[in-house]
Amino acid sequence: MAVPKRKTSRSNTRHRRARWKATAPKLVPITVDGREVLVPKNLVPAYRRGLIDPQAR
Repeated sequence: MAVPKRKTSRSNTRHRRARWKATAPKLVPITVDGREVLVPKNLVPAYRRGLIDPQAR
């Protein structure tokens, strides 16, 4: 059942937002076309298959 939204105080809103911090992706070296390239770990399979071009970065 839908419940109406409640007003959140400015302090609570800012405190909630402050807890979320972005982290830099972990880069791993791979060899593509004879060159060593640093790429995010979760994209390594795509680079190896050629789905992502390392030159386009």
